[in-house]
Amino acid sequence: MNIFEVLRESHEVQRGLTKQLLGTSGDSQERSSLFENLKTVLAAHALAEERHLYVPLMDTDPGIDLSRHAIAEHHEIDELVESLEETDPSSPGWLATAKKLSDKVHHHLTEEEHKFFQMAGKILNEKQKISLARQYVTEYEKALAS
Repeated sequence: MNIFEVLRESHEVQRGLTKQLLGTSGDSQERSSLFENLKTVLAAHALAEERHLYVPLMDTDPGIDLSRHAIAEHHEIDELVESLEETDPSSPGWLATAKKLSDKVHHHLTEEEHKFFQMAGKILNEKQKISLARQYVTEYEKALAS
């Protein structure tokens, strides 16, 4: 598998978790568990993706702006996660912020898959795409476990 195939799999996990999270209500064990899982997955994905896709692409002129934009969106996602951590899960504001998080995650993933991957695909050769996939998976799994 190449880096783009591996990332698409991770993206599907994120989409599924955000959808499930929005289906929860109140200060429930289900909401808490799904939120913790989503936080872990988002953090592991961002760490591994930044190290094993964005950083290598930032070594090229065409990859700089796209990588910076994607990293900025990771930061916006982190801020929404922090906001949820500071909000009472039973308050109406929690679900509103969770919806914002879901929207931002979906926007980011779609933008990556439809814009970023095409540009990156032109910059990276096949050997790099496969090598980066292995590195990403190793880093992602390590981050999930810690």
